[in-house]
Amino acid sequence: MRTSPYSLAILVALASSIDAFAPTRKPHASSSLLYAESHAAMPSASSNFLTPELAQTCIDVASGTPLYAYSLAALAKSADDCLAFPNAYGLTVRYAMKACPNGSILKYFLSRGICIDASSGFEVRRAMDMGVPAEKISLSSQELPSDFAELVKMGVKVNACSVSQLERFGQAFANSSQKVGVRINPGVGSGGFSSSTTGFSKTNVGGPSSAFGIWHELVTDGTIPSIVDKYGLIVERIHTHIGSGSDPAIWQSVAKKSLSFCAMWDTVTSLNLGGGYKVGRNPGEKTTDLGEIGAPVADAFRDFAAEHGRELRLEIEPGTYLVANAGALVTTIQDKVSTKSPSCDEGHIFLKMDAGMTDVLRPSLYGAIHPITILPGSGKSSDIGTSTESVVVVGHCCESGDLMTPKPGQPESLEERTLRTAEIGDIAIMDGSGAYCSGMSTKNYNSFPEAPEVMIDMEGGVHLIRKRQTLHQIYENECDVPAGVFGSAEVVSNEGVMA
Repeated sequence: MRTSPYSLAILVALASSIDAFAPTRKPHASSSLLYAESHAAMPSASSNFLTPELAQTCIDVASGTPLYAYSLAALAKSADDCLAFPNAYGLTVRYAMKACPNGSILKYFLSRGICIDASSGFEVRRAMDMGVPAEKISLSSQELPSDFAELVKMGVKVNACSVSQLERFGQAFANSSQKVGVRINPGVGSGGFSSSTTGFSKTNVGGPSSAFGIWHELVTDGTIPSIVDKYGLIVERIHTHIGSGSDPAIWQSVAKKSLSFCAMWDTVTSLNLGGGYKVGRNPGEKTTDLGEIGAPVADAFRDFAAEHGRELRLEIEPGTYLVANAGALVTTIQDKVSTKSPSCDEGHIFLKMDAGMTDVLRPSLYGAIHPITILPGSGKSSDIGTSTESVVVVGHCCESGDLMTPKPGQPESLEERTLRTAEIGDIAIMDGSGAYCSGMSTKNYNSFPEAPEVMIDMEGGVHLIRKRQTLHQIYENECDVPAGVFGSAEVVSNEGVMA
């Protein structure tokens, strides 16, 4: 088989990306402590999967920075892990496409037999436009789309996520024995930097502080069963979702509780245990051991079968686990400023990327920590320096909150990071940017265009999978108001012509 220089580069770099997915049983430690330990070591000469040479090739293919790069090898590894999730009577893996909805990624997961978890009617249509069959799509949405009945008739599986959604579903399919899923808030959740299972957290979607799903007591008190009976619906699926923390004890507890809801309807054939599986983006961070959390759940399914005579199929819907460490944001250091002086003890050296919250919002929104690697602007490994410096990394937006190195869980507090000494024009790689980055950003703020995306194949070849947005595309849907509205005979149209 032909081995290109790029394939050698990606194989060498892949060792670190594969380690990122490997289960670890190290005890929890604070992010600050983990970074204090990692700062003592010399920064890596490559990112998770990008060497200077491969990063430069990505830049060339995308015609500049910023850009998102995805490793097909890393996507394959994470897909393998999820498809091997322990189960008793069959498994359906659904990719939470909100994590990264690029069509090429959807098509790859479809080729692996992975179905789709959609969070809006628009995501459903987008997935179908990419060739995903309707019957392989499940919809759990905070906003039931107006065309949900049409989607159901096409084969999309809908989970009712509130009492009113179930009522609307029943009204659309009254007395037709239509199958439906029911999403239940089990009363607890897990996620974010908070250890609370019932309090509010931006990545916790279970418990009394979460608006997601039908409160579990409305199921056990007869409210939901009465609606199901009133419209002659058939509950075929129970769905729960606790968030992105994936605490093994909480996950297993919720799984057993969810099975009790399955026992309420003898028509239920599958249980969807939603919830993201945490991945370690940074050195020392723990990645969820799917075998550890899955094996007891498989046993619980077997116990349910022995008691109720029904073998339920397990559904999971990972997003972060599948794509987080398979993606990186590739940027250029476009400026470097300092506020240090003899008269100021609080000064810093700031590195300014040509990207920011327009591309990766997680640090500004959650205080999320992403590893950052400085590579030489020449794109040559031989030019990698050995000196380091403590810096604060910020984005390009005219916004004080555009901070790429916050304190863990504190988006309004900056923290210095020890990186290889950078010069203007050097490359900065932000790893762990495959999930909830390109698909969840403040794109077009300050009229910055949406960044392109590239895919690195198994041989190290780089392929453009989304073009860079043009300036005109940002405002092409804007319309002029009728003449005279501004009280002036002359106004400038969107085309820049006096009217």
